[in-house]
Amino acid sequence: MRTSRRSFLGTTGSALLAVACNPAVVSRRADHDLVIRNGTLFDGTGADGRELDLAITGDRIAAIAPRLAGRGREEIDARGLAVAPGFIDIHSHGDGSLEQDPRDESVIRQGVTTIVVGADGSSRATGTVDKSFADYFASMDQLRPGPNVACMVGLGSVRGAVIGDKDRPATVDELTRMTAMVERALADGACGASSGLEYTPGAFASRDELIALCRPLSRRRLPYATHMRNEDDRLLDAIDESIAVARGAGSPLQISHLKTQGPRNWPRLGDAFRRIDAARAAGVDVTFDRYPYLAYSTGLTNLFPVWSRDGGTDAFLARLDDAAEAARIRQETLAKIDLIGGWDNVQLSAVRAVEDRDAEGKRLGAQAKALGVDPYDYTVALLKRSRGSIGMAGFAMSEENLERILAHPLCTICSDGGGFAIDGPTRRGSPHPRGIGTFPRVLGRYVRERKVLTLPDAIAKMTSRSAARVHLADRGRLAPGLAADVVVFDPARIADVATFEQPFQYPVGISVVVVNGAIALRDGHRAAVGTGRAVRAV
Repeated sequence: MRTSRRSFLGTTGSALLAVACNPAVVSRRADHDLVIRNGTLFDGTGADGRELDLAITGDRIAAIAPRLAGRGREEIDARGLAVAPGFIDIHSHGDGSLEQDPRDESVIRQGVTTIVVGADGSSRATGTVDKSFADYFASMDQLRPGPNVACMVGLGSVRGAVIGDKDRPATVDELTRMTAMVERALADGACGASSGLEYTPGAFASRDELIALCRPLSRRRLPYATHMRNEDDRLLDAIDESIAVARGAGSPLQISHLKTQGPRNWPRLGDAFRRIDAARAAGVDVTFDRYPYLAYSTGLTNLFPVWSRDGGTDAFLARLDDAAEAARIRQETLAKIDLIGGWDNVQLSAVRAVEDRDAEGKRLGAQAKALGVDPYDYTVALLKRSRGSIGMAGFAMSEENLERILAHPLCTICSDGGGFAIDGPTRRGSPHPRGIGTFPRVLGRYVRERKVLTLPDAIAKMTSRSAARVHLADRGRLAPGLAADVVVFDPARIADVATFEQPFQYPVGISVVVVNGAIALRDGHRAAVGTGRAVRAV
Protein backbone atom coordinates (compact mmCIF):
# COMPACT_ATOMS: atom_id res chain seq x y z
CA MET A 1 0.00 0.00 0.00
CA ARG A 2 1.34 3.45 -0.94
CA THR A 3 0.43 6.60 0.96
CA SER A 4 0.71 10.19 -0.20
CA ARG A 5 1.14 11.69 3.26
CA ARG A 6 3.30 11.09 6.30
CA SER A 7 2.85 7.88 8.31
CA PHE A 8 -0.20 7.35 10.46
CA LEU A 9 0.21 9.32 13.68
CA GLY A 10 -1.69 7.16 16.15
CA THR A 11 -4.46 9.65 16.89
CA THR A 12 -7.93 10.41 15.55
CA GLY A 13 -9.99 13.24 14.13
CA SER A 14 -8.48 15.97 11.96
CA ALA A 15 -5.05 15.58 13.55
CA LEU A 16 -4.98 12.01 12.28
CA LEU A 17 -5.31 13.13 8.65
CA ALA A 18 -1.77 14.55 8.34
CA VAL A 19 -0.64 16.46 5.25
CA ALA A 20 2.79 16.66 3.71
CA CYS A 21 4.95 19.67 4.50
CA ASN A 22 5.17 20.84 0.90
CA PRO A 23 3.86 24.47 1.02
CA ALA A 24 2.45 24.18 -2.51
CA VAL A 25 0.40 21.17 -1.44
CA VAL A 26 -0.73 22.65 1.86
CA SER A 27 -1.95 25.82 0.16
CA ARG A 28 -4.43 23.91 -1.97
CA ARG A 29 -7.78 23.30 -0.35
CA ALA A 30 -8.67 19.66 0.28
CA ASP A 31 -12.05 18.54 -1.01
CA HIS A 32 -12.35 15.58 1.37
CA ASP A 33 -10.86 14.35 4.61
CA LEU A 34 -9.73 11.02 3.13
CA VAL A 35 -9.53 9.57 -0.35
CA ILE A 36 -8.71 5.91 -0.98
CA ARG A 37 -7.57 5.49 -4.58
CA ASN A 38 -7.02 2.70 -7.09
CA GLY A 39 -8.38 -0.14 -4.95
CA THR A 40 -10.71 -2.89 -6.10
CA LEU A 41 -13.91 -1.78 -4.40
CA PHE A 42 -16.47 -4.34 -3.24
CA ASP A 43 -19.65 -2.52 -2.24
CA GLY A 44 -20.88 -5.29 0.10
CA THR A 45 -23.89 -6.35 -1.95
CA GLY A 46 -22.21 -9.43 -3.42
CA ALA A 47 -21.33 -7.67 -6.68
CA ASP A 48 -17.89 -8.14 -8.20
CA GLY A 49 -15.19 -5.66 -7.31
CA ARG A 50 -14.40 -2.66 -9.53
CA GLU A 51 -11.43 -0.30 -9.59
CA LEU A 52 -12.87 2.81 -7.98
CA ASP A 53 -11.81 5.68 -5.73
CA LEU A 54 -13.67 6.37 -2.50
CA ALA A 55 -13.85 9.75 -0.77
CA ILE A 56 -14.80 10.40 2.84
CA THR A 57 -15.89 13.69 4.36
CA GLY A 58 -16.53 13.74 8.07
CA ASP A 59 -18.06 10.41 9.06
CA ARG A 60 -19.78 9.75 5.71
CA ILE A 61 -18.84 8.42 2.33
CA ALA A 62 -18.89 11.47 0.06
CA ALA A 63 -18.22 9.98 -3.36
CA ILE A 64 -17.32 6.80 -5.22
CA ALA A 65 -16.14 6.97 -8.82
CA PRO A 66 -13.29 6.04 -11.15
CA ARG A 67 -10.39 8.48 -10.73
CA LEU A 68 -12.02 11.01 -8.44
CA ALA A 69 -10.76 14.53 -9.16
CA GLY A 70 -11.29 15.81 -5.62
CA ARG A 71 -8.32 15.77 -3.27
CA GLY A 72 -8.17 14.46 0.26
CA ARG A 73 -6.31 15.87 3.21
CA GLU A 74 -5.12 12.28 3.57
CA GLU A 75 -4.81 9.95 0.59
CA ILE A 76 -4.17 6.22 0.44
CA ASP A 77 -3.14 4.33 -2.67
CA ALA A 78 -4.86 0.93 -2.41
CA ARG A 79 -3.57 -0.41 -5.73
CA GLY A 80 -3.73 -4.22 -5.69
CA LEU A 81 -5.87 -4.24 -2.54
CA ALA A 82 -9.55 -4.82 -1.81
CA VAL A 83 -11.64 -1.98 -0.39
CA ALA A 84 -14.77 -3.21 1.41
CA PRO A 85 -17.33 -2.09 3.98
CA GLY A 86 -16.12 -2.54 7.53
CA PHE A 87 -17.03 -6.02 8.68
CA ILE A 88 -20.05 -6.46 10.97
CA ASP A 89 -19.86 -9.20 13.59
CA ILE A 90 -23.49 -10.23 14.01
CA HIS A 91 -22.78 -12.30 17.14
CA SER A 92 -20.00 -10.88 19.31
CA HIS A 93 -18.97 -10.77 22.93
CA GLY A 94 -16.49 -8.00 22.24
CA ASP A 95 -18.18 -5.65 24.69
CA GLY A 96 -17.14 -7.74 27.69
CA SER A 97 -13.73 -6.09 27.94
CA LEU A 98 -14.50 -2.59 26.64
CA GLU A 99 -14.40 -0.89 30.02
CA GLN A 100 -10.97 -2.41 30.68
CA ASP A 101 -9.62 -1.63 27.21
CA PRO A 102 -11.88 0.34 24.85
CA ARG A 103 -9.51 -0.29 21.95
CA ASP A 104 -10.97 -3.78 21.37
CA GLU A 105 -7.76 -4.58 19.50
CA SER A 106 -8.67 -8.11 18.45
CA VAL A 107 -11.88 -6.76 16.91
CA ILE A 108 -10.46 -3.80 14.98
CA ARG A 109 -7.44 -5.74 13.72
CA GLN A 110 -9.80 -8.22 12.01
CA GLY A 111 -11.35 -5.38 10.01
CA VAL A 112 -14.50 -5.46 12.16
CA THR A 113 -15.98 -1.98 12.58
CA THR A 114 -19.31 -2.91 14.22
CA ILE A 115 -20.04 -5.58 16.81
CA VAL A 116 -23.54 -6.82 17.64
CA VAL A 117 -23.54 -7.78 21.31
CA GLY A 118 -26.15 -8.90 23.83
CA ALA A 119 -25.92 -12.43 22.43
CA ASP A 120 -26.82 -15.80 23.94
CA GLY A 121 -29.54 -14.30 26.12
CA SER A 122 -27.18 -12.02 28.03
CA SER A 123 -27.07 -8.24 27.72
CA ARG A 124 -25.63 -5.54 29.96
CA ALA A 125 -28.87 -3.59 29.70
CA THR A 126 -32.29 -5.13 30.31
CA GLY A 127 -34.85 -2.48 29.52
CA THR A 128 -35.50 -1.55 33.16
CA VAL A 129 -35.39 2.04 34.39
CA ASP A 130 -32.06 1.52 36.15
CA LYS A 131 -30.50 -0.58 33.35
CA SER A 132 -31.99 0.98 30.25
CA PHE A 133 -30.64 0.67 26.74
CA ALA A 134 -30.69 4.45 26.40
CA ASP A 135 -28.21 4.67 29.28
CA TYR A 136 -26.16 1.78 27.91
CA PHE A 137 -25.85 3.40 24.49
CA ALA A 138 -24.92 6.73 26.11
CA SER A 139 -22.17 4.98 28.07
CA MET A 140 -20.82 3.45 24.86
CA ASP A 141 -20.65 6.88 23.22
CA GLN A 142 -18.84 8.28 26.23
CA LEU A 143 -16.40 5.37 26.30
CA ARG A 144 -15.33 5.98 22.67
CA PRO A 145 -14.68 2.33 21.82
CA GLY A 146 -12.65 1.11 18.88
CA PRO A 147 -15.64 -0.41 17.03
CA ASN A 148 -19.27 0.64 16.84
CA VAL A 149 -21.55 -1.23 19.23
CA ALA A 150 -25.08 -2.47 18.50
CA CYS A 151 -26.91 -4.53 21.09
CA MET A 152 -29.72 -7.06 21.40
CA VAL A 153 -31.78 -7.42 24.54
CA GLY A 154 -30.90 -10.67 26.28
CA LEU A 155 -33.97 -12.61 27.33
CA GLY A 156 -31.95 -14.49 29.93
CA SER A 157 -30.91 -11.19 31.49
CA VAL A 158 -34.52 -10.03 31.44
CA ARG A 159 -35.65 -13.26 33.15
CA GLY A 160 -32.85 -12.99 35.70
CA ALA A 161 -33.84 -9.42 36.57
CA VAL A 162 -37.46 -10.42 37.22
CA ILE A 163 -37.38 -14.08 38.35
CA GLY A 164 -33.75 -14.78 39.24
CA ASP A 165 -32.01 -18.15 38.79
CA LYS A 166 -35.01 -20.33 39.71
CA ASP A 167 -36.35 -23.06 37.45
CA ARG A 168 -40.04 -22.21 37.47
CA PRO A 169 -42.63 -20.75 35.10
CA ALA A 170 -43.14 -17.00 34.98
CA THR A 171 -46.32 -15.71 36.56
CA VAL A 172 -48.73 -13.61 34.50
CA ASP A 173 -47.47 -10.46 36.23
CA GLU A 174 -43.82 -11.42 35.65
CA LEU A 175 -44.46 -12.12 31.99
CA THR A 176 -46.13 -8.73 31.63
CA ARG A 177 -43.16 -7.02 33.26
CA MET A 178 -40.64 -8.88 31.12
CA THR A 179 -42.51 -8.10 27.91
CA ALA A 180 -42.56 -4.42 28.84
CA MET A 181 -38.78 -4.54 29.36
CA VAL A 182 -38.29 -5.98 25.87
CA GLU A 183 -40.59 -3.31 24.41
CA ARG A 184 -38.63 -0.55 26.10
CA ALA A 185 -35.28 -2.00 24.96
CA LEU A 186 -36.44 -2.11 21.35
CA ALA A 187 -37.84 1.42 21.57
CA ASP A 188 -34.41 2.59 22.77
CA GLY A 189 -32.68 1.00 19.77
CA ALA A 190 -31.92 -2.65 20.64
CA CYS A 191 -31.50 -4.54 17.37
CA GLY A 192 -33.24 -7.78 18.32
CA ALA A 193 -33.73 -10.18 21.22
CA SER A 194 -31.48 -13.14 22.06
CA SER A 195 -31.80 -16.30 24.07
CA GLY A 196 -29.26 -18.70 25.51
CA LEU A 197 -31.22 -21.86 26.16
CA GLU A 198 -28.27 -23.99 27.26
CA TYR A 199 -27.46 -21.42 29.94
CA THR A 200 -29.21 -20.45 33.12
CA PRO A 201 -31.55 -18.73 33.73
CA GLY A 202 -32.54 -18.67 30.05
CA ALA A 203 -32.79 -22.46 29.97
CA PHE A 204 -35.72 -22.28 32.38
CA ALA A 205 -37.90 -20.32 29.93
CA SER A 206 -40.75 -22.23 28.34
CA ARG A 207 -41.64 -22.01 24.66
CA ASP A 208 -44.72 -19.94 25.51
CA GLU A 209 -42.60 -17.50 27.52
CA LEU A 210 -40.22 -17.07 24.62
CA ILE A 211 -43.08 -16.48 22.19
CA ALA A 212 -44.55 -13.81 24.45
CA LEU A 213 -41.22 -12.01 24.88
CA CYS A 214 -40.52 -12.10 21.14
CA ARG A 215 -43.87 -10.66 20.03
CA PRO A 216 -42.56 -7.05 20.30
CA LEU A 217 -40.06 -7.96 17.56
CA SER A 218 -42.79 -8.67 15.03
CA ARG A 219 -43.89 -5.19 13.95
CA ARG A 220 -40.29 -4.00 13.83
CA ARG A 221 -39.16 -7.11 11.86
CA LEU A 222 -36.18 -7.47 14.17
CA PRO A 223 -34.77 -10.97 14.75
CA TYR A 224 -35.03 -13.44 17.56
CA ALA A 225 -31.45 -14.76 17.78
CA THR A 226 -31.16 -18.00 19.67
CA HIS A 227 -28.41 -20.13 21.07
CA MET A 228 -30.74 -23.08 20.87
CA ARG A 229 -31.66 -25.44 23.68
CA ASN A 230 -29.49 -28.16 22.22
CA GLU A 231 -26.83 -28.44 19.52
CA ASP A 232 -26.07 -32.16 19.63
CA ASP A 233 -28.38 -35.18 20.08
CA ARG A 234 -31.56 -33.07 20.21
CA LEU A 235 -30.47 -30.57 17.56
CA LEU A 236 -33.45 -31.15 15.28
CA ASP A 237 -35.92 -30.76 18.14
CA ALA A 238 -34.17 -27.52 19.10
CA ILE A 239 -34.50 -26.21 15.54
CA ASP A 240 -38.19 -27.10 15.58
CA GLU A 241 -38.64 -25.21 18.85
CA SER A 242 -36.80 -22.17 17.52
CA ILE A 243 -38.98 -22.10 14.41
CA ALA A 244 -42.10 -22.50 16.57
CA VAL A 245 -41.09 -19.51 18.70
CA ALA A 246 -40.53 -17.33 15.63
CA ARG A 247 -43.77 -18.49 14.05
CA GLY A 248 -45.73 -17.90 17.25
CA ALA A 249 -44.22 -14.46 17.75
CA GLY A 250 -44.35 -13.48 14.09
CA SER A 251 -40.68 -12.53 14.17
CA PRO A 252 -37.64 -13.32 12.00
CA LEU A 253 -35.38 -16.06 13.37
CA GLN A 254 -31.58 -16.00 13.53
CA ILE A 255 -30.09 -19.33 14.63
CA SER A 256 -26.85 -18.55 16.38
CA HIS A 257 -23.65 -20.38 15.39
CA LEU A 258 -25.39 -23.31 13.70
CA LYS A 259 -23.51 -26.54 14.36
CA THR A 260 -23.87 -30.30 14.66
CA GLN A 261 -21.96 -31.14 17.82
CA GLY A 262 -20.37 -34.53 18.38
CA PRO A 263 -19.33 -37.02 15.66
CA ARG A 264 -22.53 -39.04 15.88
CA ASN A 265 -24.51 -35.90 15.00
CA TRP A 266 -22.44 -34.77 12.03
CA PRO A 267 -24.70 -36.61 9.55
CA ARG A 268 -27.70 -34.55 10.73
CA LEU A 269 -26.72 -31.34 8.98
CA GLY A 270 -28.77 -32.17 5.89
CA ASP A 271 -31.85 -32.68 8.07
CA ALA A 272 -31.16 -29.35 9.78
CA PHE A 273 -31.00 -27.57 6.42
CA ARG A 274 -34.23 -29.26 5.30
CA ARG A 275 -36.07 -28.05 8.41
CA ILE A 276 -34.86 -24.52 7.82
CA ASP A 277 -35.81 -24.63 4.13
CA ALA A 278 -39.27 -25.97 4.99
CA ALA A 279 -39.83 -23.21 7.53
CA ARG A 280 -38.87 -20.57 4.98
CA ALA A 281 -41.19 -22.12 2.43
CA ALA A 282 -43.96 -21.85 5.05
CA GLY A 283 -43.27 -18.14 5.54
CA VAL A 284 -40.89 -18.04 8.53
CA ASP A 285 -37.90 -15.77 7.90
CA VAL A 286 -35.03 -18.02 9.10
CA THR A 287 -31.30 -17.39 8.71
CA PHE A 288 -28.23 -18.43 10.72
CA ASP A 289 -24.62 -17.54 11.40
CA ARG A 290 -21.38 -19.40 12.06
CA TYR A 291 -17.71 -18.91 12.95
CA PRO A 292 -14.94 -20.70 10.97
CA TYR A 293 -13.57 -23.03 13.65
CA LEU A 294 -14.20 -26.62 14.73
CA ALA A 295 -14.25 -25.87 18.47
CA TYR A 296 -16.92 -24.00 20.36
CA SER A 297 -16.30 -21.94 23.50
CA THR A 298 -18.39 -21.84 26.64
CA GLY A 299 -18.23 -22.18 30.40
CA LEU A 300 -17.00 -25.44 31.87
CA THR A 301 -20.27 -25.72 33.79
CA ASN A 302 -22.00 -26.22 30.44
CA LEU A 303 -20.72 -29.81 30.49
CA PHE A 304 -23.03 -30.39 33.45
CA PRO A 305 -26.81 -30.87 33.14
CA VAL A 306 -28.99 -27.78 33.20
CA TRP A 307 -31.08 -29.05 36.11
CA SER A 308 -27.95 -29.18 38.29
CA ARG A 309 -27.47 -25.43 37.82
CA ASP A 310 -30.93 -24.47 39.06
CA GLY A 311 -30.63 -21.75 41.70
CA GLY A 312 -27.23 -20.38 40.74
CA THR A 313 -23.60 -21.08 41.60
CA ASP A 314 -24.01 -21.91 45.30
CA ALA A 315 -26.78 -24.40 44.62
CA PHE A 316 -24.80 -26.00 41.79
CA LEU A 317 -21.64 -26.42 43.85
CA ALA A 318 -23.66 -27.85 46.74
CA ARG A 319 -25.22 -30.49 44.46
CA LEU A 320 -21.76 -31.69 43.44
CA ASP A 321 -21.34 -32.91 47.04
CA ASP A 322 -24.91 -34.05 47.61
CA ALA A 323 -24.99 -37.84 47.87
CA ALA A 324 -28.53 -37.89 46.51
CA GLU A 325 -27.62 -36.00 43.32
CA ALA A 326 -23.87 -36.25 42.73
CA ALA A 327 -23.98 -39.68 41.07
CA ARG A 328 -26.62 -38.57 38.56
CA ILE A 329 -24.67 -35.38 37.78
CA ARG A 330 -21.53 -37.41 37.18
CA GLN A 331 -23.34 -39.86 34.90
CA GLU A 332 -24.89 -37.14 32.74
CA THR A 333 -21.65 -35.16 32.56
CA LEU A 334 -19.68 -38.21 31.47
CA ALA A 335 -22.29 -38.84 28.77
CA LYS A 336 -21.65 -35.31 27.47
CA ILE A 337 -17.90 -35.95 27.48
CA ASP A 338 -18.45 -39.17 25.54
CA LEU A 339 -20.56 -37.28 22.99
CA ILE A 340 -17.79 -34.77 22.20
CA GLY A 341 -15.10 -37.44 22.04
CA GLY A 342 -13.40 -37.47 25.42
CA TRP A 343 -11.72 -35.25 27.99
CA ASP A 344 -8.88 -34.31 25.65
CA ASN A 345 -11.42 -32.50 23.47
CA VAL A 346 -11.87 -30.02 26.32
CA GLN A 347 -9.32 -27.21 26.52
CA LEU A 348 -9.31 -24.91 29.55
CA SER A 349 -9.31 -21.29 28.42
CA ALA A 350 -9.75 -19.15 31.55
CA VAL A 351 -9.54 -20.05 35.24
CA ARG A 352 -10.39 -17.70 38.09
CA ALA A 353 -8.45 -19.45 40.88
CA VAL A 354 -4.83 -18.28 40.89
CA GLU A 355 -3.52 -21.70 41.93
CA ASP A 356 -4.94 -23.26 38.75
CA ARG A 357 -3.79 -20.68 36.21
CA ASP A 358 -1.11 -23.00 34.86
CA ALA A 359 -3.93 -25.18 33.48
CA GLU A 360 -5.05 -22.45 31.06
CA GLY A 361 -4.50 -23.52 27.47
CA LYS A 362 -4.17 -27.20 28.36
CA ARG A 363 -6.39 -30.15 27.46
CA LEU A 364 -8.33 -31.30 30.48
CA GLY A 365 -7.68 -35.01 29.99
CA ALA A 366 -3.94 -34.56 29.55
CA GLN A 367 -3.74 -32.26 32.55
CA ALA A 368 -5.59 -34.73 34.79
CA LYS A 369 -3.34 -37.55 33.60
CA ALA A 370 -0.23 -35.52 34.34
CA LEU A 371 -1.52 -34.92 37.86
CA GLY A 372 -2.51 -38.56 38.31
CA VAL A 373 -6.16 -37.81 39.06
CA ASP A 374 -9.53 -38.78 37.62
CA PRO A 375 -10.56 -36.15 35.03
CA TYR A 376 -14.12 -35.80 36.36
CA ASP A 377 -12.92 -35.35 39.94
CA TYR A 378 -10.31 -32.87 38.71
CA THR A 379 -13.00 -30.92 36.86
CA VAL A 380 -15.17 -30.71 39.98
CA ALA A 381 -12.19 -29.56 42.04
CA LEU A 382 -11.39 -26.85 39.49
CA LEU A 383 -14.97 -25.61 39.52
CA LYS A 384 -15.05 -25.45 43.30
CA ARG A 385 -11.81 -23.49 43.52
CA SER A 386 -12.99 -21.02 40.84
CA ARG A 387 -16.61 -20.98 42.04
CA GLY A 388 -17.79 -22.19 38.65
CA SER A 389 -16.01 -19.45 36.70
CA ILE A 390 -13.94 -21.41 34.17
CA GLY A 391 -13.94 -21.10 30.39
CA MET A 392 -13.40 -23.92 27.95
CA ALA A 393 -13.18 -24.77 24.27
CA GLY A 394 -14.77 -27.99 23.06
CA PHE A 395 -13.50 -29.68 19.90
CA ALA A 396 -16.60 -31.37 18.52
CA MET A 397 -17.38 -30.27 14.96
CA SER A 398 -16.47 -31.46 11.46
CA GLU A 399 -14.60 -29.57 8.74
CA GLU A 400 -16.94 -30.82 6.01
CA ASN A 401 -20.00 -29.54 7.85
CA LEU A 402 -18.33 -26.22 8.61
CA GLU A 403 -17.68 -25.65 4.92
CA ARG A 404 -21.26 -26.55 4.02
CA ILE A 405 -22.58 -24.12 6.61
CA LEU A 406 -20.31 -21.25 5.55
CA ALA A 407 -21.22 -21.76 1.90
CA HIS A 408 -24.98 -21.85 2.52
CA PRO A 409 -26.75 -18.76 1.13
CA LEU A 410 -28.57 -18.17 4.44
CA CYS A 411 -25.34 -18.00 6.48
CA THR A 412 -23.71 -14.85 7.75
CA ILE A 413 -20.33 -14.71 9.48
CA CYS A 414 -19.93 -14.25 13.22
CA SER A 415 -17.07 -14.64 15.67
CA ASP A 416 -18.98 -15.44 18.88
CA GLY A 417 -15.71 -14.18 20.36
CA GLY A 418 -14.57 -11.71 22.96
CA GLY A 419 -12.27 -8.73 22.67
CA PHE A 420 -8.67 -8.90 23.81
CA ALA A 421 -5.17 -7.70 22.94
CA ILE A 422 -1.63 -8.98 22.88
CA ASP A 423 -0.80 -6.44 25.59
CA GLY A 424 -2.57 -4.65 28.41
CA PRO A 425 -5.34 -5.73 30.77
CA THR A 426 -7.20 -7.96 28.30
CA ARG A 427 -4.27 -10.28 27.66
CA ARG A 428 -5.26 -13.06 29.99
CA GLY A 429 -6.07 -16.73 29.91
CA SER A 430 -5.96 -18.69 26.66
CA PRO A 431 -8.97 -17.43 24.68
CA HIS A 432 -10.54 -19.06 21.65
CA PRO A 433 -8.76 -17.66 18.57
CA ARG A 434 -12.09 -16.82 16.94
CA GLY A 435 -12.03 -13.56 18.90
CA ILE A 436 -8.95 -12.44 16.98
CA GLY A 437 -8.99 -14.37 13.71
CA THR A 438 -12.52 -15.09 12.44
CA PHE A 439 -12.90 -12.67 9.54
CA PRO A 440 -9.34 -13.00 8.16
CA ARG A 441 -9.68 -16.78 8.49
CA VAL A 442 -12.79 -16.84 6.32
CA LEU A 443 -11.10 -14.69 3.67
CA GLY A 444 -7.81 -16.55 3.79
CA ARG A 445 -8.66 -20.19 4.39
CA TYR A 446 -12.21 -20.51 3.05
CA VAL A 447 -12.10 -18.01 0.17
CA ARG A 448 -8.51 -18.04 -1.09
CA GLU A 449 -7.34 -21.53 -0.13
CA ARG A 450 -10.40 -23.78 0.08
CA LYS A 451 -12.55 -21.81 -2.39
CA VAL A 452 -15.66 -22.54 -0.34
CA LEU A 453 -16.87 -18.97 -0.97
CA THR A 454 -16.18 -16.34 -3.58
CA LEU A 455 -14.68 -13.10 -2.35
CA PRO A 456 -17.76 -10.96 -3.17
CA ASP A 457 -20.07 -13.45 -1.45
CA ALA A 458 -17.89 -13.69 1.65
CA ILE A 459 -17.77 -9.91 1.94
CA ALA A 460 -21.56 -9.72 1.63
CA LYS A 461 -21.93 -12.32 4.41
CA MET A 462 -19.72 -10.12 6.60
CA THR A 463 -21.35 -6.79 5.79
CA SER A 464 -24.63 -5.97 4.07
CA ARG A 465 -26.49 -9.14 5.01
CA SER A 466 -25.65 -8.76 8.69
CA ALA A 467 -26.48 -5.04 8.64
CA ALA A 468 -29.85 -5.70 7.01
CA ARG A 469 -30.68 -8.45 9.49
CA VAL A 470 -30.37 -6.16 12.51
CA HIS A 471 -31.56 -2.96 10.76
CA LEU A 472 -28.31 -0.98 10.72
CA ALA A 473 -29.52 0.99 7.72
CA ASP A 474 -26.44 3.12 7.04
CA ARG A 475 -23.77 0.42 7.44
CA GLY A 476 -22.64 -2.70 5.65
CA ARG A 477 -22.38 -1.17 2.16
CA LEU A 478 -20.17 1.33 0.39
CA ALA A 479 -22.29 4.06 -1.18
CA PRO A 480 -22.38 7.87 -0.97
CA GLY A 481 -24.18 9.10 2.13
CA LEU A 482 -23.60 5.95 4.19
CA ALA A 483 -21.41 5.69 7.26
CA ALA A 484 -17.70 5.67 6.46
CA ASP A 485 -16.73 2.28 7.90
CA VAL A 486 -14.14 0.79 5.56
CA VAL A 487 -11.52 -1.98 5.52
CA VAL A 488 -8.63 -2.23 3.07
CA PHE A 489 -6.96 -5.64 2.79
CA ASP A 490 -4.81 -7.79 0.54
CA PRO A 491 -6.86 -10.78 -0.73
CA ALA A 492 -3.62 -12.62 -1.59
CA ARG A 493 -2.21 -12.28 1.92
CA ILE A 494 -4.98 -11.89 4.48
CA ALA A 495 -4.94 -14.71 7.05
CA ASP A 496 -5.48 -15.51 10.69
CA VAL A 497 -2.35 -16.31 12.70
CA ALA A 498 -3.76 -17.08 16.16
CA THR A 499 -4.04 -20.72 17.23
CA PHE A 500 -5.58 -22.48 20.21
CA GLU A 501 -2.09 -22.97 21.59
CA GLN A 502 -0.90 -19.41 20.82
CA PRO A 503 -3.99 -17.17 20.58
CA PHE A 504 -2.31 -13.80 21.15
CA GLN A 505 -1.32 -13.13 17.55
CA TYR A 506 -2.93 -10.53 15.30
CA PRO A 507 -3.98 -11.42 11.75
CA VAL A 508 -2.03 -10.29 8.69
CA GLY A 509 -3.02 -8.69 5.40
CA ILE A 510 -5.25 -5.87 6.68
CA SER A 511 -3.79 -2.47 5.78
CA VAL A 512 -6.37 0.10 6.84
CA VAL A 513 -9.50 0.15 8.99
CA VAL A 514 -11.70 3.26 9.03
CA VAL A 515 -14.40 3.72 11.68
CA ASN A 516 -16.85 6.60 11.23
CA GLY A 517 -14.49 8.36 8.85
CA ALA A 518 -11.38 8.20 11.03
CA ILE A 519 -8.47 5.83 10.52
CA ALA A 520 -8.47 3.31 13.35
CA LEU A 521 -5.69 1.09 11.98
CA ARG A 522 -3.05 1.78 9.36
CA ASP A 523 -0.11 -0.45 8.50
CA GLY A 524 -0.24 -2.09 11.92
CA HIS A 525 -0.46 1.17 13.90
CA ARG A 526 -3.56 1.89 15.97
CA ALA A 527 -5.25 5.19 16.71
CA ALA A 528 -4.81 6.27 20.32
CA VAL A 529 -8.51 7.00 20.77
CA GLY A 530 -11.44 5.05 19.37
CA THR A 531 -14.07 6.58 17.10
CA GLY A 532 -16.71 3.89 17.53
CA ARG A 533 -20.13 4.76 18.88
CA ALA A 534 -23.41 3.16 19.84
CA VAL A 535 -25.53 2.27 16.82
CA ARG A 536 -29.25 1.68 17.06
CA ALA A 537 -31.65 -0.34 14.95
CA VAL A 538 -33.91 1.75 12.72
